[in-house]
Amino acid sequence: MCGICGEIRFDGRGASPERLQRMGDCLARRGPDGAGQIVRGRVGLGHRRLKIIDLSEKAAQPMEDPELGLTIAFNGCIYNYPELRKELEGKGYRFFSTGDTEVILKAYHAFGRDCVKRFHGMFAFAIHERDSGRVMLARDRFGIKPLYLSLNTERLYVASSLPAILSTGDVDRTIDREALHHYMTFHAVVPPPLTIIKGVRKLPPATTRMIEPDGSFDDQVYWAPDFSPRPGDEKLSPDDWRDKVLEALKLAVDRRMVADVPVGVLLSGGVDSSLIVGLLAEAGQKDLNTFSIGFEDANGEVGNEFEFSDLIAKHYGTEHHKIFVPGSELMEHLPGTIAAMSEPMVSYDNVGFYLLSREVSKHIKVVQSGQGADEIFGGYHWYPKMAGANDPLAAYSRAFFDRSHETLKGQISPEWMSEEDVSRNFVANHFAMAGATDPVDKALRVDAHVMLVDDPVKRVDNMTMAWGLEARVPFLDHELVELAARVPAAEKLKQEGKGVLKEVARQVVPSEVIDRKKGYFPVPQLKYISGPYLDMVKDTLGSQAARERQLFQQSYLDELFANPAEHITPLRGSELWQVALLEMWLQEQGV
Repeated sequence: MCGICGEIRFDGRGASPERLQRMGDCLARRGPDGAGQIVRGRVGLGHRRLKIIDLSEKAAQPMEDPELGLTIAFNGCIYNYPELRKELEGKGYRFFSTGDTEVILKAYHAFGRDCVKRFHGMFAFAIHERDSGRVMLARDRFGIKPLYLSLNTERLYVASSLPAILSTGDVDRTIDREALHHYMTFHAVVPPPLTIIKGVRKLPPATTRMIEPDGSFDDQVYWAPDFSPRPGDEKLSPDDWRDKVLEALKLAVDRRMVADVPVGVLLSGGVDSSLIVGLLAEAGQKDLNTFSIGFEDANGEVGNEFEFSDLIAKHYGTEHHKIFVPGSELMEHLPGTIAAMSEPMVSYDNVGFYLLSREVSKHIKVVQSGQGADEIFGGYHWYPKMAGANDPLAAYSRAFFDRSHETLKGQISPEWMSEEDVSRNFVANHFAMAGATDPVDKALRVDAHVMLVDDPVKRVDNMTMAWGLEARVPFLDHELVELAARVPAAEKLKQEGKGVLKEVARQVVPSEVIDRKKGYFPVPQLKYISGPYLDMVKDTLGSQAARERQLFQQSYLDELFANPAEHITPLRGSELWQVALLEMWLQEQGV
């Protein structure tokens, strides 16, 4: 796990070591264990290293293979690299290191851009071909590892974070109206290639981009799960589906133990993280470190789930670390949390993951986490509303969107308002794609491919990497997801959601963590904004920068200030926090 950056020139000039250094400095917290750059004329690659696999300097990056004429900057982990290495050795390839980075280089030489189809893992990388001058970019199937881009006719910048791109000083910082519409409507999800900054884009997940020396390029999407049943699936019983999911999940969890350092678990006490702990314990994992976090209660809402995480930790005898964050410390670390965001992310649990990661990183470098289970197995409250819907788009919009296009017109200043309902149009186009006929599956597909990537997955990457911590997500093993896509929607919706996964859990973990109300990562102070938090957001939205930008109509802000608790979105988010967070992030980035 690391941070990467690069500059590719198309105008005859050489890449700038100074610009690479500035971008690399922005990525320092992602990779505190080493730094490097390689500049070859018009192409320069930079790297910040977090040592997880092959701790020697032989695995330092950027990595160059003079024999093959290839250079790579890579962020992530290829879990099946030992098996791929054996295959490549059988083809005659010789290795000078013992890690996964060199395996990518050799696999690219052997299989071309299709090498990504063979990788089990999370990754973003850039490979430069010395002889042809071409550069290939690649991103994993779920965009677990970020890859931001800034392209014009003269050059291309790439980096693991958006602020690193901005550090070049050579980027259009205008706010993108279409992205702003998504942020305010699609629950702060801004689908790729957009970002809130017009001059910065992101490579979509499951995509490779081949860039020619003249700047022309082509993209290939190399993976997408099919939500259609396979022949014979109709004969499978609920127990058959349960057993298949259990075996696939065991493999996914086992794969993510590949490391030359210890691996722990972020344990919320919910079904998903408890199941990971249980499977690791069943597999014989000893001295497992688990970590939980809690906050002060607010407005009658409990700020922790220690009751359940304690139960699991005791049941499996883990080395458990319980972190409680008082309200004063929560506010103290909000600026750091916002600075760690590559894009504005409105979910309250950003600060939770930020502070949890700070504590975890004092003990270990790698954790497994339960993100993705709800989007893959149907755990959210809007999926039952999709079942049998005559108008799936309307049902999804009512349940998921923060506000309608018409409502937004009365909240955003006219000069920033998109003329089209771009968020609803985006979902409509996604729902119309082949491969998912059931309304529930349409919602699961857009959530797994879009919402998951640019909300929970991005949040976990940004907050963990802010402390040099690598988070691995077994529920996003692509073979497990392909299987989950085939499970009938009715099986997923049983037991108030995630029915098939809960049946898997019954084979492994105590029932107390299964048969309970679904929990979230609660940070109630940011949901029911009052006292010093209200003063803070008023100061932000009343600042000179905010007044000059004038994103929001003053009448709307006055409504929010008057009674923040009355303005809660369908997904239980604070409208006031949503608009304040955006302004805080823009000011943090100097936009």
